[in-house]
Amino acid sequence: MPTSKQMEKMAAALDRKAPPTPALAPDNDLPTEYWQAVLENASADIRSSGSSIAALRLSEISKHLLRVGCRRCSRIVEIQKVDAIRLYGQRAVWKDVGRRLLDDTCTHRTGRHEEDGCWPFYDAS
Repeated sequence: MPTSKQMEKMAAALDRKAPPTPALAPDNDLPTEYWQAVLENASADIRSSGSSIAALRLSEISKHLLRVGCRRCSRIVEIQKVDAIRLYGQRAVWKDVGRRLLDDTCTHRTGRHEEDGCWPFYDAS
């Protein structure tokens, strides 16, 4: 528990702070600083997400071990980059190669297009 002197010191510190800015009304425009922060954060999420590697061609990936997993059945399929290039070519997109690798061994076949197959996520080690 703070002493009375400490409480007075904290109260004085609160008095010195600038008053908070009033909240925006629902029909007010948001400040440009807000939108700039949103845009910067969105671009950081895109750069850091693992899905960006899925858009690369096999020749553009620097890692030697490629891994694709299924979020549905938790299966993981790994292939070395040199083997993937040998089988699918240098210009093949990792997303297409990974999808084909998962679909070749998929155990979740229902017959309905919406529910069929695996839900891939891509990785490279």
